[in-house]
Amino acid sequence: MKDADLKHLKVLYQELVDLREDIILQGNEIISRWSENVEDQDTLYSIQNLAYYMAFRKNDLRALQSKLQRYGLSSLGRLESRVIENLDTILVSIANILASDTSFKYPSKESFYRGQQILEKNTDCIIGPQPADRYSRIMVTLPTQAATDKYLIHSLIQNGTDVVRINCAHDDSVIWKKMIDNVKKANESLNKNCKIAMDIAGPKIRTNRLLTTLKDVKINTGDLLFLTGEQYLTDFYSIPLVVDCTVPEIVKHIKVNDPVHIDDGHIKGIVEEVKPEGVVIRITHCFRQGGVRLKCERGLNFPKLDYKTDILTEKDRADLDFVCQHADIIGISFVKDNQDIQEIQDEINTRLHPKRKNDVSLMIKIETLEIIDVLPSVILKAMTQNKICVMIARGDLAIEVGYERLSELQEEIQWICEAAHIPVIWATQVLENLVKTGIPTRAEMSDITLGSKSECIMLNKGDYLNDAVILLNDVLARFSKHQYKKDPKLRALGIAGNMWNN
Repeated sequence: MKDADLKHLKVLYQELVDLREDIILQGNEIISRWSENVEDQDTLYSIQNLAYYMAFRKNDLRALQSKLQRYGLSSLGRLESRVIENLDTILVSIANILASDTSFKYPSKESFYRGQQILEKNTDCIIGPQPADRYSRIMVTLPTQAATDKYLIHSLIQNGTDVVRINCAHDDSVIWKKMIDNVKKANESLNKNCKIAMDIAGPKIRTNRLLTTLKDVKINTGDLLFLTGEQYLTDFYSIPLVVDCTVPEIVKHIKVNDPVHIDDGHIKGIVEEVKPEGVVIRITHCFRQGGVRLKCERGLNFPKLDYKTDILTEKDRADLDFVCQHADIIGISFVKDNQDIQEIQDEINTRLHPKRKNDVSLMIKIETLEIIDVLPSVILKAMTQNKICVMIARGDLAIEVGYERLSELQEEIQWICEAAHIPVIWATQVLENLVKTGIPTRAEMSDITLGSKSECIMLNKGDYLNDAVILLNDVLARFSKHQYKKDPKLRALGIAGNMWNN
């Protein structure tokens, strides 16, 4: 080896030593906050690794990666589940190249893959055992007809569904119980263990009542809409369309120039005026030329609104009485901070039978702007008391953060969760066209490959739900041969062999 290369490697070695020391110093500050009452050794290791990963990712490491790649060393791009072990491996390898002594040692095989094994164990426990031919599990949102159509649930589970999801924003406990009974019957018949996830609705802000002088309640770009928090509706300020919402107290916190998104962003507007009774909204975008028909119970998002609603509504608390008796996974919507997690944990703990406390997991849905900046601490708060998984709820999240930011955020969330060894559920509009029309789009197929890096992919309800499960099962089985998380699997390519056969 040339003297210049030896010199470069010595400098690189010291750079990595300094980085490692800094990671441990800063990471230990976080670990000391969260590990005090943690007895489970795997959970403690996950807390440590997440803390070290966040300290590691505070740095811009792109130049360091290029230096490592030049010498055939790990580029640090796949160390999420094993931060210190990965760094130690590189340091020992450089020392061996330099033929110099080092205090670092290669981790044992067990130590090196411990984080990955904890993640797989947590996934098996929370979402269900790994199918024989694919890594990612399949979650399916049940439609109302699943309460009466036994064949539907039987076929969904038979075709590869690993978890069924019941959305408590719809139907009621009588319907939910019938769905659950049908799942249990199908499990027994098929000798399966399909898990049951139940999402409590949370403080979703929706349109409530409409008052209009229009014959056809269509809204178009340039139109005015009045949003009020008043109990009684009237034609405020002669605006032809007046609407109130399910959380009326938020209206007084809305400001001029605040953006407003309606119906998953199909309608967008901006607040032009603030009045005593509400706000005047100018519509700036409609997804369909000719206008969009505004209806009740459509989602409302205020990305810049500085107001915190209670994480649980009275309906949620009532629903939890049922959910805590029947769910394997309890989904929590619109979490914003650790205070929300604590409130949820307290409410659940008062309802769970002691025998069920180790059997029920929390599913934290990532769908607010506020949770993004505090996601690692929210994960740490939750995992010290519960088994947890994370759902990337891309619908509301896209509206809150913007579609441009979503494209990178969805991967960043996956990386952070892998560092914490907790499973991720990839959700919202997966194979939506196939589920609704029976025909997939090309973009949907590409979306599956991104989702396959997660431990579970969720399908929503639609007429062709079973077809979507069959296709998703097949594609995931194929892609599992190509990639695990960030790691490509270099199986022999038939295309490559054809060059010699021809």
